[in-house]
Amino acid sequence: MSKQFDILAIDDEQVIIDSIAKLCSAEGWKVDAALDATAGLKKMDRNQYSLIICDIMMPDLDGFQFLAETQSRNIQTPVIITTGYSTVENAVKSLNSGAIDYLAKPFTVEELVSIVQRGLNYGKIMESFSNANRDSMPYVPCPPRYYQFGYSTWASIEEDGSLRIGVTDLFLETISKITQIELFNPETEIVQGNVCAHIETDDQLIHSILSPISGRIIRQNQSILNNRNLMEKDPYFDGWIYMIIPSDLEYELNHLIPCSSDRL
Repeated sequence: MSKQFDILAIDDEQVIIDSIAKLCSAEGWKVDAALDATAGLKKMDRNQYSLIICDIMMPDLDGFQFLAETQSRNIQTPVIITTGYSTVENAVKSLNSGAIDYLAKPFTVEELVSIVQRGLNYGKIMESFSNANRDSMPYVPCPPRYYQFGYSTWASIEEDGSLRIGVTDLFLETISKITQIELFNPETEIVQGNVCAHIETDDQLIHSILSPISGRIIRQNQSILNNRNLMEKDPYFDGWIYMIIPSDLEYELNHLIPCSSDRL
């Protein structure tokens, strides 16, 4: 008989499984677990899950092979990848391989809860979209000629070669109302796939924003610091985060999704 769970945690370390189960159960989420990807896939054949949390380094199938297998089976359940090997390459490859988000180990309680909440909300949005009239979008898509990093951030090339970056409306739909925005200072170097800002919401969660492109910040958008609603109301134009000088634009554009594409 099929069972319904909020989360399936897949990791070959029992201590990680126990940690995820304890922390997520404390939030009221129902958690199932598997100690390798093959066992996880078998459980997915029998049960229903709203979100998958899967490690990269495992003895049978690794996290990237697991993502490929879910895609070959047309499994739509969103996947968050975790790893102790927290390199930029792993973050970028995870998103390009179909994960919706990326969590480095060791993680804090706040990091786990915020990313799981976003993942569950993302799944609900995608489910409502698939069940609704395709002409009725539950979020505002990224404009054409922009580039998207995963589902969360975007970049737009300016005429002078600088880049404007920001947060997508889909990401904002997965979080609660913004109460505070923490930005890095001008002249700070940011790295593609690494945290470049934090957003605090009225449910007291702090959400990390991943930079879509590496480069040097030349300007903050002070308007969103003075008016937090601006990011929520106009994320692609007046609600941008930074202007940056990219450090390796030609190479890193290969890791972004053109917003004219149908792919999320």
